[in-house]
Amino acid sequence: MSWRFVRRVVNAALVFSILYFFLWPVSIDPQAWTPPKAPDLVGVYEPNSALAAVERLAQGVGVGSEDVAIDLGGRIYAGYEDGRIVQFQPDGVEPQVMAELDGRPLGMHVDGLGNLLVCVSPGGLYQISSFGQVTVLSRQFGGVPFRLANDVDVGADGTVYFTDSSFAFTVDQSVDSLMEHRARGRLLAYDPATGETRLLLHQLRHPNGVAVSPGQNFLLVVEMGELRVRRLWLGGPREGESDTLIDNLPGFPDGISTGAEGIFWLTLVSPRKPLLEALMPWPFLRKVVMRLPESLLPAPGNYGFVLGLNAEGEVVHNLQDPAAAFTQISSAQEHEGMLYLGSLVEDSIGRLPVP
Repeated sequence: MSWRFVRRVVNAALVFSILYFFLWPVSIDPQAWTPPKAPDLVGVYEPNSALAAVERLAQGVGVGSEDVAIDLGGRIYAGYEDGRIVQFQPDGVEPQVMAELDGRPLGMHVDGLGNLLVCVSPGGLYQISSFGQVTVLSRQFGGVPFRLANDVDVGADGTVYFTDSSFAFTVDQSVDSLMEHRARGRLLAYDPATGETRLLLHQLRHPNGVAVSPGQNFLLVVEMGELRVRRLWLGGPREGESDTLIDNLPGFPDGISTGAEGIFWLTLVSPRKPLLEALMPWPFLRKVVMRLPESLLPAPGNYGFVLGLNAEGEVVHNLQDPAAAFTQISSAQEHEGMLYLGSLVEDSIGRLPVP
């Protein structure tokens, strides 16, 4: 084999690599965005080890229960990455498979009638009765299917509020959605009396968690792609208006839920990533990154982070664990003095006393 032939092969490989990294089609159409400077972890964000003593329930039953729901009897519901919905007795024992879904279960909530409402990606908004009967409540709005139905909460009047993070990507393409940073998400409401779905907010950047206030006068929605929590007023003189409750969070906000004493529990599934944020103003560079092997793409960091917010958006509880004994926390649900934690990657449900 001559050196001339070897050089030709090497040159051809280099040309192919250059063409691939700069011209090969990718799944995203990135939009330029300059993130705000991340806040320092001081003051209300001071690192601590409050989450280090998380108790693990239902260990080994499944992986990736993104959310946890609890009914009036204290029974726990987990939705695993393999599509199973599993019910446990209050201490995480006696697992019983309620349903096996055709997508990834994400946000869940038990309504006033004892039905389990589940966001499924792809799929939409599902209902599972106490007998395990599965009903699809809503698959689309305005002719646009729900690709990434993400979280759900229920108002006192039975209205079901839920998010669709993206009409372009599924849960397996969440990195694509965040890297693209286009406003493809929606906040919706489903009326169980009429079976109709209506649009509340649109052009959101990867909306995620949703929570109704105790007074039913506003709704909180996590906008992960903007590192903030938005508030939609449901009643009063500002009905229909929206504003920002808290922004420039120190991590990627994921789930939010309503707890006791007017506290909203907000999970930060991952710390912010300086390298990723440095790419955000440059759409072309993000396209280049998306041509890398999947194992090299941006991924959540391992850290435990849960915040308790009051109705004014002030941080009143700061629960962390830099050692990530229970990591990538995606939801926190309060029930009878305990916080129950869901995770993208753990094989158990976390539990610890409310501070």
